[in-house]
Amino acid sequence: MINELLLSEFDAEVKSTRATLERVPMKPDFKPHAKSMELGKLAPHVAELPGFGATILTTPEFDFGSGPARTRVPFESAAQLVKAFDEGAAKVREALKSTPDSAWTESWKLSFQGKPIFSGSRFLAYREMFLNHLVHHRAQLGVYLRLNDQPLPATYGPSADDRMGF
Repeated sequence: MINELLLSEFDAEVKSTRATLERVPMKPDFKPHAKSMELGKLAPHVAELPGFGATILTTPEFDFGSGPARTRVPFESAAQLVKAFDEGAAKVREALKSTPDSAWTESWKLSFQGKPIFSGSRFLAYREMFLNHLVHHRAQLGVYLRLNDQPLPATYGPSADDRMGF
């Protein structure tokens, strides 16, 4: 089954992302460039992304501009970010385990106030809009950690700071 093939990848990405969030410094205003997102927005965004992954796996579409305003994950501490991330990741893992093969080819849509952002298969939404998105922002957090002299966790191989991670 497709979901069984995706679970090991998901678990590895969750482990790496969790390790990165554990090291986030309490510098909410830090940003490496004028066009960069502040750390106080980027780290909570990473922590809340699993909630979006669960939405992709359990609904046919999502519109950011409809329904009640969503509550954003606050930037209070690394431990609080990890807790929010872990809770969302557990929901994604459960949804992933129960997603039948037939669901991966179903259409999934993302919009903002009715304007299309993404339309494609649930598989592409899961990979592009959730998992690749998570990896992208985790890599950004890695740059922020490095620029703040925080040790980088091992990800796809050892880092200069964490050779024992593998």
